[in-house]
Amino acid sequence: QRPPPPQSALEKVVAQEGLSLHQLSGKWFLVSMASRCSYLAEHSHQLEATTMTVTVLDGQSLAISTFRKLDRMCWEIRQHYLPAQAPGRFLLKGEGDCSKVDVVVGEADASSFVILYYQKGRSISVKLYGRSSLVSDAVMDKFEQRVRAVGLSEDVTYRFPTYGFCDSADEFHILDGEL
Repeated sequence: QRPPPPQSALEKVVAQEGLSLHQLSGKWFLVSMASRCSYLAEHSHQLEATTMTVTVLDGQSLAISTFRKLDRMCWEIRQHYLPAQAPGRFLLKGEGDCSKVDVVVGEADASSFVILYYQKGRSISVKLYGRSSLVSDAVMDKFEQRVRAVGLSEDVTYRFPTYGFCDSADEFHILDGEL
């Protein structure tokens, strides 16, 4: 008899209760992100202002449009978050099984901020989005507590620029898939 597999960090994360998906609709600004991603560490001096627009489809899945600059051009990355086994949990499917990403809405106040967790394989990242590009110290503190709770630290936490946002991308700069 084999022992049960170890719980992933994401399984321990409690999703925001009583969340109406429609409260997540609209535009969000990426304020901060914690991740052990080596690309982030190497390019942290080049982080670009990033926004996300959330549209609720059929009452349970989310269409996400992320706008960011790449080589000084505005790009739109379109993703589809499918409902997972519990409220506040989603699945982002890429090409093939190994590229699926689990997403959890950890905490949200629809008028000011949302904390999202992403897990792909064994790696987890936490993102803080705000309704504006600046959030209160209290919200930053909450985010930092959440980051520590999943075993990440301040040295892998990055603040994003508060200016230079893209509002749109032309038809040649739209990607369907993962970011």
